[in-house]
Amino acid sequence: MVSGFPNSWDVFIVGGGPAGLATAIAARRHGLSVVVADGAVPPIDKPCGEGLMPDGVEALHHLGISIPESDAYPFRGIRFVSDGTKAEAGFPRGAAYGIRRTHLHRVMADHAAACGVRLLWQAAVTGLHPEGALVAGELVRARWIVGADGTGSLVRGWANLDPRGKTAQNKNLRFAFRRHYRVAPWTGFMELHWGRHCQIYVTPVSDEEVCVALISSNQKLRLEDALGQFPELCARLANAELASTERGAITTTRTLRRVYRGRTVLVGDASGGVDAITGEGLCLSFKQAALLGDCLASGDMAGYQRAHRALIRRPALMARMMLFIARHSHLRQRTMQVFQSSPRSFAGMLAMHVGEGSARDYVSNGIALGWELLKA
Repeated sequence: MVSGFPNSWDVFIVGGGPAGLATAIAARRHGLSVVVADGAVPPIDKPCGEGLMPDGVEALHHLGISIPESDAYPFRGIRFVSDGTKAEAGFPRGAAYGIRRTHLHRVMADHAAACGVRLLWQAAVTGLHPEGALVAGELVRARWIVGADGTGSLVRGWANLDPRGKTAQNKNLRFAFRRHYRVAPWTGFMELHWGRHCQIYVTPVSDEEVCVALISSNQKLRLEDALGQFPELCARLANAELASTERGAITTTRTLRRVYRGRTVLVGDASGGVDAITGEGLCLSFKQAALLGDCLASGDMAGYQRAHRALIRRPALMARMMLFIARHSHLRQRTMQVFQSSPRSFAGMLAMHVGEGSARDYVSNGIALGWELLKA
C-alpha cells in the first residue's frame, strides 16, 4: 500500500477530515511534502450543524479555497427562538454558508490533491514510530506527525498528550444528532431553537433542504422525541421527506495543557475544542491549520502552542456563556426579551461571536447587556 513512497516526508497527517486537509494545504503552501492517511472512504461525513460562519469562510479563503455556489446555500445571520420569543441579527460583514459536510470534504480533498498532497484513503494508522508513523504496520518516515483524528484522537493518546482528570472531562460531554429534511428554507437565517435541556439548530443547505441538528446532555434523546418540544418547528417539518438518516456524534469543551510533544502535534478536535453550540468548530480548525502550517515550516512548535491557546479563548468564552443560559431557563428568557426589544444587543453579541470588533467593544456590549438584564 505504501510502496513507492519517498524515503521520508516532511509532514505525515493522521486524519483526512477538514482539519487534516486544511493543515495539509497550509503546509504545502510552504513547499513541504505532505501525506494524509485516513481509514475512511471519501467523502467523509460527520454529524454537525453544517453552518460555515463568515470567519470560517474567510479562513478557507486564506488557504486558497472557495466554496462553489452550487454546493452551498448562503444565510445572512442568526435567529434565536425560545418559548415564542425570537431575536435575530445579520452578520456584521462577510458571507455565511450552509453546506453539506460531504460537499465541503469533497471540495477540500480536491484542492489538497491539486496542491500536491498525497492522500491515502482506507489506510489505517496503527501507531507512532521514532522515525514516523505506522500504516497497517508499515513504517512511513516523516519529520513531523500531525494528529488530526478528532475528539477521540488515538494520536493524542500515543503521544501522551491526553488531559489529566478525564472524569471531569467526561462530565462536559454532550451528544449531537443530525438529519436532513427536504423542505424549502423558510428564512435567510440559521436558527437556534432553545428547549428544555436541549438545543436544535436549523441550517439551510440548499434551496430545497435544511439540516436539523440536536444537541443535549442526554445520550438517549433523539430528534424525533426532541422535536415535540418545538411545536412551530415540528409543524414546519411535519410533511417534509427525510433526506438522510440520523447520525450522531459527541461534542465537548476540552482544553489541553499541551498540543505537541517532540515531533508530534495536534490540530482540530484532537487538540481540544468547544461545544458544538457555538457553531465555531470548523472555523477554529481552519485557523489552527493555517497557524500550524507556518509553524511546521519554521519548526516553532512552542509558538504554535501559544497561538493555539489564544485562538481557542474567544470560542471557549462563547461556549461557556451559551451553555450557562442553556442551563438556566429563567435567565435565558430574560436575555431573549432583551435581545428582542434591543436588537443592537443581539447584534453586538453576534459580532463578538464571529470575532468582529475590539476587546473594548466586547466589554461595552457586555455592560450594556448586563444593564438591560437588570432593567428587565
